[in-house]
Parts: sequence; C-alpha cells; structure tokens
Amino acid sequence: MSDELRKGQAVNLALATAAFAITFWAWNLIGPLAGSYSRQLGLSPTQTSLLVAIPVLVGSLGRIPIGMLADRLGGRLMFAIVCAVTIVPVLFVGWVDSYGWLLFWGFLLGVGGTSFAVGIPFVNAWYAPERRGFATGVFGAGMGGTALSAFLTPRLVESAGRMQTHVMMAAALAVMAVVMLLFSRNSPAWKPSTAPALPRMREAVKIKATWQCAFLYAVAFGGFVAFSTYLPALLQNVYGFSQTGAGLRDAGFSIAAVAARPLGGVLSDKVGPARVLLVSFAGTAVMALVLAFDPPPEIPAGACFVLMALFLGLGTGGVFALVARLVEPSRVGTVTGLVGAAGGLGGYFPPLVMGVVYSATGAYVIGYVLLAATALAALLYTRKAFTSASTTGGGAVAR
Repeated sequence: MSDELRKGQAVNLALATAAFAITFWAWNLIGPLAGSYSRQLGLSPTQTSLLVAIPVLVGSLGRIPIGMLADRLGGRLMFAIVCAVTIVPVLFVGWVDSYGWLLFWGFLLGVGGTSFAVGIPFVNAWYAPERRGFATGVFGAGMGGTALSAFLTPRLVESAGRMQTHVMMAAALAVMAVVMLLFSRNSPAWKPSTAPALPRMREAVKIKATWQCAFLYAVAFGGFVAFSTYLPALLQNVYGFSQTGAGLRDAGFSIAAVAARPLGGVLSDKVGPARVLLVSFAGTAVMALVLAFDPPPEIPAGACFVLMALFLGLGTGGVFALVARLVEPSRVGTVTGLVGAAGGLGGYFPPLVMGVVYSATGAYVIGYVLLAATALAALLYTRKAFTSASTTGGGAVAR
C-alpha cells in the first residue's frame, strides 16, 4: 500500500462518516415529530405511517442512480451535491403545514438517504480488501444521524421552533457540502467508470451477489430504518410516552445499531460475514417474538428493542463486508446502489404494515410476528447460500 493511500485513509473515512451522519439526520427529520404531526393534522395511524415512510422511498430508489454517478464522478463531488440538494426539501418540510405538501416535500427529503451509495465505494477505494469490512463498518456508523435526529430534533423544535430547526439543519448541510469539496479527496486507487450507465446496471443485475446481498440488506438495514423512523409513534401508541420521551428511546435504539455496525464489519473481517449474519438474524427473530407478547416498558421491552438494534446493526455491517468480498471494486458503486435501494425499501413497507395492523387490531402483534418470520427466512438463506472459507480469514464464498 502506498504512503499516499495510507495517509489519506483516516481523514477521508472521518469526513465521509460525518457527511453520512448529517444527511441521515436530514433524512429522518419527520419521524421524531410524527406524534405532533398526527395531533396537529388529525392523522390516522395509517396516514402517520405513510408520512413517516415516504422519505424512505426516494432514499431507497435514489441510491441506484446516485451509486452509478458515484462510480463516474467520485465520492468527493457527489457528497457535496447530495448535501446541497437536500437543503431544499429540508427547508420546505419545516415551512409547510398541510398533509399533502408534507408528503410531497417529505418524498424529496429522501435525497438525503442516498448518500449511503456515495460513501461505500468512496471508503472502499481507500482500503485494501482485507480492511474493507472495518472501513464500511465505521462509515456505516454515520447512520447514527438517525439517533441525533431522534434525540435532538424534538428538543430543538420545542426550544427554537420547527422552522428554525430546519434552517439550522439546512445550514449544517451547506457547511458539510463545502467541507467535502475543500478537504476530502478521492482515493488515488479510484478510477472513474467511463462505461455507459445502463450497461453497468445490467452487468450489476447479472451478478448473483447483488441479489443475495440485496435480500439480506433489506432485512437487516430495512429493519433498522423501519424501527428508527416508526418507533417514536409506536412507543407513544403502546406505552403513552411523550414525544421527547419516545425520541430519547428511539435515539437509544439507533445508537445501539450504530455501535454494532462497525463491530459487524470488524467481526466479518475476522470470522466471516456469513457467521455474523447468522447471529444477527437469529437474534432479531428472538427479540421480535418477545416483543409480540407486548411486555412492560423499559424492562423487558426497552432491553429487547436495544438488543434488536444491536443484532440489526451487526447485520448491516456484515452485509457490506460481504459485498466488498464478492464484488470487484469497479462495480462496487453500482452494486451498492442496488443493495442500498433494497435495504431502504426494506424499511419503507414495515411502517405502513404496522400502521395498518394497529388501525385494524389496536396492537402490533402481527407486525412483530412478520418480522420474526422474515428474519428466520434470511437466516435460513444465509446458511444455505454461504459458507465461511476460513475461521481466521473470514472469507465468504457464494455457492
């Protein structure tokens, strides 16, 4: 490894992680305020779940073209573009007061969630293959932006007002865009892809690992996104917490998942991504079944949510360690866009299902059982499709 490559690793990984955190905070501005939107606009549980889920849609599907653009233009420029473009919906979400306009601007707010497809190829290019699990795991900790949003957004709105809070968020995005342009740089090992976008997309779709990792990420990251966005509403509905109280607990959930993600990447480097994923999905299934019995708050319910977050975080780190092992570097951006889109879509539908289930039954039991069944299916698929090539090297080989 060249000295130039080694010297640039830490600073560019740190900057990418910070940009990811800021854009993810913006992406999750609506979820922590779901309770107040519901009360102010007289929304049903189904309407509230749609409002919470709508940014996830663009944040998911938008990762496909953004991933391809990252392959062509590089992460430095694309991070700045995503930060700058996200400013517009952030400001309008803070200004409008009708359900229809909130849905419209919330839909566009999803642009912030596409930054993931920029960061994965950006940090991958700075690290050797045997260290990419670590790199993508640390970068993935930027999803702690959802924890920042859950903890700080309700408090900022209470103290400064909704519009002022969104203006502060827009200013942070502007600063981050400038910082990325001035201080980050693309890896010397990175080369822009000059192939047309559609052929690259077709090639990525033909790679078996794309579909394998897309399914696994839809369960792991989708589960995280679904709970991090919908948990405040769930906690208020079931346990009667205040908006700030629910936000505090949602922040705890997100922090647990964020802390576990780099651990999942590091463990994948050591024992193999498949083993990490098996633990992740088994733990998620068990916690979902426990929560289906509607346990009392804090202990055991709070502990179960935190443990579920830890298991899901391990899984998100494990999946992209798997991507780094199975996909050649020149295609990582495009594959990441597809896998990331699947993960985001995995987080789009559960809040809608939970809202419908709660409206129909007054409880979330069916939703938890569906989550347990999905996690079990992912576990069985992982066990069938992958095997650890080495207990020390952590290789994963597709069957």
